[in-house]
Amino acid sequence: MEGETSWINDCFDDVARDIGEFESFSELSDEANKEINAVSVDLILPDDLLERIIAYLPIASIFRAGSVCKRWREIVSSRRFLWNFSHVLSQKPWYFMFTSSDEPVGHAYDPILRKWYGIDLPCIGTSSWFVTSSHGLVCFMDNDSQSELYVCNPVTKCCKQLVEPPGLKIADYSALAISVNSMSHGYTVSIVKSKQVPGNFFQWDLSIYTYDSETRMWVASWTEVLTGWRSGDESVICDGVLYILIYSTGGGTPENRHGLITYNLSSRSSHGLLIRSFIPVPCPLTCGRLMNLKEKLVMVGGIGKQDRPDIIKGIGIWVLNGKEWQEIARMPHKFFQGFGEFDDVFASSGTNNLIYVQSYGAPALLVFDMNQKQWKWSLKCPVTKRFPLQLFTGFCFEPRLEIEP
Repeated sequence: MEGETSWINDCFDDVARDIGEFESFSELSDEANKEINAVSVDLILPDDLLERIIAYLPIASIFRAGSVCKRWREIVSSRRFLWNFSHVLSQKPWYFMFTSSDEPVGHAYDPILRKWYGIDLPCIGTSSWFVTSSHGLVCFMDNDSQSELYVCNPVTKCCKQLVEPPGLKIADYSALAISVNSMSHGYTVSIVKSKQVPGNFFQWDLSIYTYDSETRMWVASWTEVLTGWRSGDESVICDGVLYILIYSTGGGTPENRHGLITYNLSSRSSHGLLIRSFIPVPCPLTCGRLMNLKEKLVMVGGIGKQDRPDIIKGIGIWVLNGKEWQEIARMPHKFFQGFGEFDDVFASSGTNNLIYVQSYGAPALLVFDMNQKQWKWSLKCPVTKRFPLQLFTGFCFEPRLEIEP
């Protein structure tokens, strides 16, 4: 048996309390068969085959399996097991919901077992920090100086602080994105900063900074002055391209309150000015949320009313094909009403085939399955709204054991 890795010691005690007791095979056996001499599967299977079987279990079940006996605990803590796990198809993403406006505390939702687990996030200071995720890693950036950055695995609690990025210490708006290579586990982090040109409301400086985990260095990739547009807090990396949601600073029609620009991180080129890559949104939006689903850009947006585009009337999901948007789904009205009071802006994130939508005003969580085209409420989160102005938000991440920052 190969050596133990760090995640096993950090996670077993914390997660096992939330998962509950493991039911042994003997407890599940039929009472009528007590006199039959049973043969333990544990005695028949060699370690390598047992490792492969356990690797296909949901993450929570792997922790549970590690509590069965000493042999199973050694198996799931071995490096060979993590290698087997890395070759298993992606797990369904979990959703972490913050339950405090100040402290970074909350619960994570497992869509496979439909359970909520109490998880302590490492490194993050408050729930207002910028958060982005990719292939098992989550990146945090502080909301004050916007210079304190960490990349971590929220399941194993392995964390690394990045060197301070260059450029503006304080920007009017910032957007954070991360992309992890599923084969090499190397990653790229991008920060998009926007600051108003002094004395000119219509012109905004936009800067892009990128971090490479292999070189451990930041690069000032691009700077440009946008006229009539600014970036905000939405960006995502898909297939080597950075997509940035931009907002009109006035003077345009209501249909053009949002737009999209792109920057190729691989070639560090936009083929000219960024604004020339402009892609209009499919309809008037109250807000837009960008996400990477299997290297395809997906946008979840609040659909504005025809006569009042700043007031939400529904929620749609679109996929970008080239420069054309394809509508995938619209939230049925019964689910939209199910949130109760729904603001014009909301939280939404997704990865692989699942998209989560959450109202800032309540802990209700709605899940959309891209494959089945099905909407479904999550199991009720074990938190309640304590005061009228309490806000809820969150992010999704793919639970992985083998990846480290």
